[in-house]
Amino acid sequence: MRITMIGSGYVGLVSGACFADFGHDVVCVDKDKSKIDALLGGKIPIFEPGLDHLVASNVAAGRLTFTTDLAEGVKDADAVFIAVGTPSRRGDGHADLSYVYGAAKEIAEAITGFTVIVDKSTVPVGTGDEVERIIRAANPNADFAVVSNPEFLREGAAIDDFKRPDRVVIGGDDPRALEVMRQIYRPLALGRSPIIEMSRRGAELTKYAGNAFLATKITFINEIADLCEKVGADVQDVARGIGLDNRIGSKFLHAGPGYGGSCFPKDTLALLKTSQDYDAPQRIVEAVVAVNDNRKRAMGRKVIAACGGDVRGKTIAVLGLTFKPNTDDMRDSPAIAVVQTLQDAGATVRAYDPEGMDQAKLVLDNVTYCTNSYETMDGADALVIVTEWDAFRALDLDRVKGLLKQPILVDLRNVYPREMAEKAGFRYSAVGR
Repeated sequence: MRITMIGSGYVGLVSGACFADFGHDVVCVDKDKSKIDALLGGKIPIFEPGLDHLVASNVAAGRLTFTTDLAEGVKDADAVFIAVGTPSRRGDGHADLSYVYGAAKEIAEAITGFTVIVDKSTVPVGTGDEVERIIRAANPNADFAVVSNPEFLREGAAIDDFKRPDRVVIGGDDPRALEVMRQIYRPLALGRSPIIEMSRRGAELTKYAGNAFLATKITFINEIADLCEKVGADVQDVARGIGLDNRIGSKFLHAGPGYGGSCFPKDTLALLKTSQDYDAPQRIVEAVVAVNDNRKRAMGRKVIAACGGDVRGKTIAVLGLTFKPNTDDMRDSPAIAVVQTLQDAGATVRAYDPEGMDQAKLVLDNVTYCTNSYETMDGADALVIVTEWDAFRALDLDRVKGLLKQPILVDLRNVYPREMAEKAGFRYSAVGR
């Protein structure tokens, strides 16, 4: 199959490279010439483990190409995937669909023959209807069908998620379009990954509902963690106790500083806006959003409390800035609120992240960025672990203690057992323990 991917960001590039690896001919289109030039030069604009090798091997095989020319990229395609950004719209929280609709209009002017237009971007219910209307208005003679095919990729594990998914969701009712989609995903069907077909609106809502539920699990265990601290329980014990129940499951029950990233914050907010538009309030999701927003600054206050209630004039070492390990994504990272809370209280912040510091510099000012973990903590008054990178899981605690002015370790990801930290002589503060 000949596939065109509009948008060469996280979703578009990963999906395009994986489709090419299945044997399809894929062209990735992006208006950002610098991004396309970088890709043509073998440079990957995002950090995702294994993506550089996957892209290079498929470019070498001739199955994956890049261009800024949308018309050329779309011509003769069997399927055109729209994988552009849908950030929260400034002012009201609705998903900004201007990039999706702009792509639809350009696609309409370029398609030849029957073409399947695939909404891969995360979009609110009814977006596919509007994409169809835009294409029909721009090119009344076009032979096409619009389907929804939401992505379920975890940053840091995206390639494995794409090639070995829990499920593939396809939303649409055009028989020709559904057959094209079955052929595109046939390699996964051979591996027994379930392909679920439903209405287009059902597929659009499935993405939002899934992310909202996972965000709810995270927020639930975070509130249980607060209760654990009050009653003298260990949230890790509680999480294991409930996670072994097959009806609940253990995933997303890891207490911490709150969720962030490119999906959960904007998708829960977009779901709330959609629910308001349709007069179907989502009270649980409303609470999830509010609790998560408040939690991030509360973690900064937790650090201040661990330092005796006052950090003015003190230096705090922060390990981990990205919203999760194995990505350089800083979008809505809890570290942003933690650092800003400390700065607002008069602290100086030194920080290190294995991959995210270039992105962090775009959103965090007046931070001293260091080259490794131990440089970060040298002479600091306290150490805070905000993101659980593997590189932070086996620190030499004796060396850490020797570098810090005071033996204060605030572990917002529960990386270290309390017994280990206290045996090493630290005043240890964790989440829900």
